Amino acid sequence: MSASLTAQATGPERAGRRRWAAMVVLSLGVSLIVVDATIVGVLLPRIVTDLGLATTDAAWITSVYSLVFAALLIPLGRAGDITGRRRMFVLGVLVFVGASVFAATAGDGGELIRARALQGVGAAMIMPATMSTVNAVFTGRDRAVAFGIWGSLIGGMAALGPLLGGWLGTSFGWRWAFGVNLPIGLLLVAGALRLMPETRQATARRGVREVDWAGAALAALGLGAVVCGLIEGQAYGWWEPTRPFTVGPYDWPLTGLSPVPVVLALGAVLLALLVAVERARQAAGRPVTLDLTLFRIPGFRNGNLAASMISVGELGLLFVLPLFLVGVHGDSPLQISLAILPLALGAFLAGPYAGRLSHRHGAHRVVQFGMVLEVAAVLAVALTLDAGTGGYGLALPMLAYGLGLGLTSAQLANVALAGVPPGQAGQAAGTQSTARQVGAALGIAVIGTLFATGLGHTMLDRLAETPVPSAQHAALAHELRESAGTFARDLHERPGAEAAARAADESLAAATRYGAYATAAILGVGLLLTLRLPAAPERPEESSDMNLSQRSGR
Repeated sequence: MSASLTAQATGPERAGRRRWAAMVVLSLGVSLIVVDATIVGVLLPRIVTDLGLATTDAAWITSVYSLVFAALLIPLGRAGDITGRRRMFVLGVLVFVGASVFAATAGDGGELIRARALQGVGAAMIMPATMSTVNAVFTGRDRAVAFGIWGSLIGGMAALGPLLGGWLGTSFGWRWAFGVNLPIGLLLVAGALRLMPETRQATARRGVREVDWAGAALAALGLGAVVCGLIEGQAYGWWEPTRPFTVGPYDWPLTGLSPVPVVLALGAVLLALLVAVERARQAAGRPVTLDLTLFRIPGFRNGNLAASMISVGELGLLFVLPLFLVGVHGDSPLQISLAILPLALGAFLAGPYAGRLSHRHGAHRVVQFGMVLEVAAVLAVALTLDAGTGGYGLALPMLAYGLGLGLTSAQLANVALAGVPPGQAGQAAGTQSTARQVGAALGIAVIGTLFATGLGHTMLDRLAETPVPSAQHAALAHELRESAGTFARDLHERPGAEAAARAADESLAAATRYGAYATAAILGVGLLLTLRLPAAPERPEESSDMNLSQRSGR
């Protein structure tokens, strides 16, 4: 009798330990894809120099990952609900690792951009599988703790990515920052097959196995057109064309009009068509890529909008700061990563306490306080940064920003998904992650465009105050803008170019301040949205989304 009772007592304990071991695998999977979303930042100046890239190429290398990620998250989250989330996780890791090898061996900017796009496909398989598994497996107090771990890793690893990239880039070269994903990915596959439970949507409703690929295509094309217009506007002009535009052998037919407004308008039309198609499919009872009824849930709606604003700020800031530090101070990738390290430390310090604070004050209050810290920190950067600011000058604002990011990232997912029915967990998780990636892609496009435009205009103004001949002003400003600021280092090494080098340094500082002010304004909108977040209710102890294979540990 006693032996039987002991076995019954230890069974749940064993299952609990297995759940938390699986949480380690899930967290490392999230870490892998989040690191690669930010690792490029500190390596970008070296990649630009090595491959001879323009500013728009640099923006595409960073943003195409988030763009593809965002477009495919929802349909692949849906596919994971149907076929099994562990299966989708493993497949996603294999695709991601293959794309990383492709990136490590890229010979030009086009190959690297394509490799980054394929990485986005793998990431879109991994992220919703991890998030919906956490949502299905953990309940009650454990759920808040699990989401605290999951969310803090998103914030912390987003900042730790540059540190890893800086060390690899300085010690071995930028290609190793992608190549290192191969052994890590293989370990993740082995861990997932052994420890991760298989969960899927448990329903027999007719049509449940259908995936809305038409909606996915409209989302991808619509978002892609908007991001393309924002990135290429600085190159081709926002209304009047500033350079010829061709597609293969065909010239742009509308003389006097830049292609950028046409592309932006096309993106808006495609996104409007997406909404119309999804409404029609939903009215017919068919599965949809974008479940518009989810946005009737206040916490989900405002949480997703706030998540987009947070990602705009984070990725936009991490795009411009490394370019400033390299252009003005000539910092190595490792020095840049050390300058951003306080952000990672702040996120790691805040994340573990976010769950405890949410039980005491409410998850929505934790998110709001985190947003206040983020806005204040970015404003401090905008108000204090000048050409003499180095890594030490950024330490305190970066620490405060990291603390805020750790708090918001740790509990925002919990608030956004708390009111979502368990049967819609996979699609809701995909939508919530999509909001983050849309924000990341738009952040790089918007902040990067402001940075590049500010570089060119400010350089012209600064050169007008120097003895540099006026005939050289336009060419110098063009080189600085097109090189994403790395041309400043060439001026520092050019004999007799001291005045132009000082003008370039001041222009980089001004352009970075413009980016920081814009980031603070966007985060301020996010803060206003979080003020409308409801308190997150406790989840029931049993989730109807769990498959029997999960309960058996297989």
